[in-house]
Amino acid sequence: MAQAAETMAPPPAPPLPAIKAIIVEPASLTLQDARDERRVLIYGETKDGQRIDLTSSAELEVKGGTVVIGTDGYISPKAAGKAEITIKAAGKKAKLPVTVVSAEVPKVRYVRDVMPIVSRLGCNAGICHGAAQGKNGFKLSLRGYDPLDDYDILINDISGRRINRVDPAQSLFLLKPLAEVPHEGKQVLKPGSAYHKLLLQWIAEGAPKEDPAAGRANALEVLPSKIDFDLPGRTQQIVVIARYPDGTTRDITREAMFSTSNKDVATVTDGKVTAQMRGESAILIRYEGLYATQPVSVMGDRKDFAWKEVAANNFIDEHVYTKLKSRKILPSELCSDADFIRRVSLDLTGQPASAERARAFVNDPAPSKEKREKLIDELIGSPDFVDYWSNRWADLLQCNSKSLGEKGVWVFRDWLRYAVDQNMPYDKFVHELITAKGSSFQNPATNYLRVLREPGKMTEDISQTFLGTRFNCNKCHDHPFEKWTQSQY
Repeated sequence: MAQAAETMAPPPAPPLPAIKAIIVEPASLTLQDARDERRVLIYGETKDGQRIDLTSSAELEVKGGTVVIGTDGYISPKAAGKAEITIKAAGKKAKLPVTVVSAEVPKVRYVRDVMPIVSRLGCNAGICHGAAQGKNGFKLSLRGYDPLDDYDILINDISGRRINRVDPAQSLFLLKPLAEVPHEGKQVLKPGSAYHKLLLQWIAEGAPKEDPAAGRANALEVLPSKIDFDLPGRTQQIVVIARYPDGTTRDITREAMFSTSNKDVATVTDGKVTAQMRGESAILIRYEGLYATQPVSVMGDRKDFAWKEVAANNFIDEHVYTKLKSRKILPSELCSDADFIRRVSLDLTGQPASAERARAFVNDPAPSKEKREKLIDELIGSPDFVDYWSNRWADLLQCNSKSLGEKGVWVFRDWLRYAVDQNMPYDKFVHELITAKGSSFQNPATNYLRVLREPGKMTEDISQTFLGTRFNCNKCHDHPFEKWTQSQY
C-alpha cells in the first residue's frame, strides 16, 4: 500500500524572489553500483541568504554517458567513469560532478533490499499482514522488526508455496501484490516496476537469507538539516540517506515513510513538505526500525515586524525572548496585579487567593515587580504549596491503598510531603524513587517501585512520568506512532 498523500489543499505558491545563485546539496555524488540511485537538492539563494527549494523545477543535463536522469530526478549509473551534470534553475546554473564506481547490477539482499520494499508497499503495516493476527493466514512482524522470522514465514510456511524458485514469476509472494490472484489488499505492486523487478530477481537468485546485523541501516541522515519556510505555499523536498555498518550509504527517500506532527502547518507527501500556514511542525521519517525527525517552521509575512527590547528577569526569560525574536513575535504585555495574584496562586497552591489577600496585594503601593517577587517567595514553600504539590506527586506516583495498603499509603505520602517541604532537588528526588531499596516502611521511597512491581511496568511508567515519553506500544513491536523501537524497550 503506497503512502497516502495529505488531503489538505496547499495554498498557492508565492512568487519566487530574486535569486543570486543556486546551490546543490550534496555538492558531488559517488554512485557505487547500478542500484545506487540518488537525488540532489537544488536551492535558490536570495541576496539575504534565504534558500528556496527549486528541486522540482530545476533542469538537469548530463555531459558524459556514465549516468542517466530519470523523470523523477534520480541520477542512475549507466557506465563506470565520471560525468558532469549541468543544473539550470531560476536563470542560474550550477555544476554537479558525479563518479560512477561500477554500473554492474549487484545481487539482491534480503534485509537491505527486499524488506524495505515490503514495508513501503504496506504489506507489514498494522492494517495488513503486520496486524497482531496477520491477514488470511499470513502474518509478518509489524513494520519488519523481525526480518528473520519473516523470512522463515515467507520461505517455509504453507509448505513453501509463497516462493517458487523454479518459476519465480509464479511465486505467490509476487502474484498476490500484483493482484494476479485474488488479494484483499488489491494491487499494490505494479507489473514491470522497479520494485517488481527487484523482488523477481531476488527469488531468481534463490531468495537468499541475510543477517540483519549486516544488512540493516544503523543511522539516517536527512537533508536539508532544517526547513525554514518564509511563506505558506513554499515546498521543500527531503532526501534521506541510510548509513550501513560496512560504511556504505544509500538514498532511501523512496522507501522511507513520512508523517507530520501538525498538518495544519505543514503537510508531507513522499518526502515533499508543503508549508500550509504560519507555525511550527515536525516531520517524522521512518525506515526499517530507524527514525529521524525534521523540524519545520513557517514564518509567514512578517515584513512589518519590529522587535522591542524587553528586560529579562531571569535566564528562562532570555531563552523565551530568543525564541520569540526568531519567530518574530512580540512578548505579551504584563498582566494586571489582579490577574497575576489569581494566576500565581492557582499555579503554586492550586487554589485562588482569598478576597482579603487579593485586595491587599492589588492595593499595595509598592512597585509591581517588587511585590510580585515577594508574593512568589511567600507562596513557594508555604503550607498550601506543600499540600498541593505533595498531593500532585502522590497522584502521579500512583500512591493508593489498593497497592500499598493503609500504612504504606501514609508512609509514602509523608515522604513526598517531606521531599516537597525540604525542597529536595528534582534529580535527587527521582534518583531516590527509582533506586530505592529495603523496607517500604523504613525507606518510604521504595513504595513507588512497589506500586509498579513488574520490570515492564517500571519501564513504561518511569518513562512516561519523568521523561514524558510513551514507552508501552514498543513492548511488543516498534512503536506505530513514535520513534521508539522494541529493541530499545
